[in-house]
Amino acid sequence: MSKSLIIAHLFPELLNLYADKGNIQTLTQRLRWRGYSVEVRPVKATQSPELESYHLVLLGGGSDREQALVATELYKQRSEWRAAASSGLPILAVCGGYQLLGDFYQLPGGDKVQGLSILDMTTVPGEGRLIGNIAVESELCGSIVGFENHGGRTHHNHAPLGSVVSGYGNNGQDRQEGVHHWNIIGTYIHGPLLPKNPQLADFVLRSALTYADLPADLEPLDDRMELAAHQHEWARHTSKVQKTL
Repeated sequence: MSKSLIIAHLFPELLNLYADKGNIQTLTQRLRWRGYSVEVRPVKATQSPELESYHLVLLGGGSDREQALVATELYKQRSEWRAAASSGLPILAVCGGYQLLGDFYQLPGGDKVQGLSILDMTTVPGEGRLIGNIAVESELCGSIVGFENHGGRTHHNHAPLGSVVSGYGNNGQDRQEGVHHWNIIGTYIHGPLLPKNPQLADFVLRSALTYADLPADLEPLDDRMELAAHQHEWARHTSKVQKTL
């Protein structure tokens, strides 16, 4: 294939607190195994994202200070972001990056960091952090496992990424995790997200390939190791839930 799928990794020097680089590596390798050409474009905080040039955008998480710095830069292009997202640009946003897609997220001291307002969503602080392993049932890919660690409580008016079986999710109350709206996936699951969730990785890739006008009928891969890790985590955490019933 002469045309490359272009993945933008936004601000990796600031937003890589939760090993988000592992998500990039998973996506690129799963494409290359299938014969696709892929180009990863790191975008530094001193640069303006060229949204019209990308087929997939990864926005990771960072500390409150780093997120505030990033938010200031992103806000300058808020109209371009909303236009790109509403036209179908696939976006994978993890933890702090997820929060930045909403109207605002509020810091523990009360200050509000303005988001991109792509999603009808707000994040406010709560008492204590929501930390631990998480298992989620998702209509997009069957099941998702991973780790969460966040102090923010997120509420939105969109479809969730999935329903929490074990763990906390968006806010520890409504049993929902993440968001799926347009071609946006936002989630609090990191560590990173995709290596143990190959079905979700391929869902993201199909969205990006379709957006890029490239063949999106992905050949199956030998995912025995990935699925074994996934199933081990799923069984371990869902069995704890069953014991408490």
